[in-house]
Amino acid sequence: MTNPKFFLIAVCIILPGLLNLSSARAVDNPGSRRARHGVEAIWVDTRMTFHQQTEAGEYDSHFQGDYFNFHVKGSIADNLSFRIRQRFNKGIDQANPFNATDFLYLRWQATPKWSFTAGKQAILIGGYEIDSAPIDVYYYGAFSNRLNQYYAFGASVGYSPVPGQEISFQFVPSPISPSTQNRYSYNIYWNGGFASWWRTIWSTNLVEDIYGRKMNWLVLGNKFTANNFFVDIDLINRASANQKQLLFSDFSFICKAIWTVGKWNLCTKVGYESNSAENVDSQGLSYDLVLPAGHDYLYGGAGVEFFPFGDERLRLHAVLFRDNHDRVNNFDIGMTWRFTIYEKRF
Repeated sequence: MTNPKFFLIAVCIILPGLLNLSSARAVDNPGSRRARHGVEAIWVDTRMTFHQQTEAGEYDSHFQGDYFNFHVKGSIADNLSFRIRQRFNKGIDQANPFNATDFLYLRWQATPKWSFTAGKQAILIGGYEIDSAPIDVYYYGAFSNRLNQYYAFGASVGYSPVPGQEISFQFVPSPISPSTQNRYSYNIYWNGGFASWWRTIWSTNLVEDIYGRKMNWLVLGNKFTANNFFVDIDLINRASANQKQLLFSDFSFICKAIWTVGKWNLCTKVGYESNSAENVDSQGLSYDLVLPAGHDYLYGGAGVEFFPFGDERLRLHAVLFRDNHDRVNNFDIGMTWRFTIYEKRF
């Protein structure tokens, strides 16, 4: 096991040198192309929580650190950018030495319409619950929570026919198999919208499980905006070609609403997920290993967020949530804070 603190020590040693080198180049060649490249921004975000719960009449509570993320972005040449996000609170082991690394990729903007990305990146699954940064999600549904991985090494190609609309094609390890196994996911992803008030994150994904069986996911994520009111609606249909019923026998429905009032957000999220007991193969094994056959999952909650400075630097939250599987009443009080270590001035 590699301790994450060694990564933190390395960052503290290397970071000042990187910043000094970047600044020196800019001073020596203020008008050169090279002066425009290098590290553009470095920032940190973290979330801590006082978690309380009651189960079968028993009360329990504890403090916990949820996330501690280190971000770097910049460019190494014209139209060639990079992004890094490292989690300090996540374990690293020999089988998966990049387990705590979410982003570690290069993106080449070949033309205004075409881009190419290689490295560790988000697996392109549609829907706003999965697309949201984990630090901004207080509780997940069963499907999202049980994926083996959200981020993986791979390659993707993006095409943007017009501003605000992008279609991506991605080849990465499967999100429902261990990262070290030769099982893959073939993804087509649309990040766009029909109008300024209706944005979309849709995808179709052909994924392989640990047995080499293939499943298709159709994921329709929709965000509706009306002044200070926002609604996300995600619909996920999962199907094997061998199922008797391909539509709505294995699915998830998720709805989140946020009403912004000044520095306050009033939030709620509910979800229902179901997989018919008939969706098994000849050996009685569920086609869907993430949400097994015969499974019904209902979850929901509500909460408030407060932004003292009116921006993302500091966010306080109080959230209550429950599901019909664990039957635990959860109540979290916590804070998320972000600060910029370095930001290049152009």
